[in-house]
Amino acid sequence: MNKNDYTTYYTDESFRRKVRRVAKTAGSKVVYAALLLFYMMKDPQVPIKAKVAIMAALGYFILPADAVPDLLPLMGFSDDLGVLLFAISRIRAHLTPETIQRAREKIHMWFTEIDESELVKLHGGVN
Repeated sequence: MNKNDYTTYYTDESFRRKVRRVAKTAGSKVVYAALLLFYMMKDPQVPIKAKVAIMAALGYFILPADAVPDLLPLMGFSDDLGVLLFAISRIRAHLTPETIQRAREKIHMWFTEIDESELVKLHGGVN
């Protein structure tokens, strides 16, 4: 993934529109991974280099045309999840308990049934 190809697609508003539009279809794992990155982007302690990776991953998520079309049942967001998790794995050192808490609070607002152990797996057990 060339970061420059996707960073131009990221804005806070485009992220919010995408999440509102696809949250139920994408599922809690995809949305939670995206929220972790979104809140990391807001953290002033996260360095610019990490924020470029975040913008690239969220830009890929936002982009309507990607490797696996989002409209495909079950598989449509698998590539998005892969890109989001790759970005998280690369910048995990900047993931704080506050960021995780913000993402958890938001995901619980949108989804009623969530497997907490699955959420922990997505951020590598950082608490």
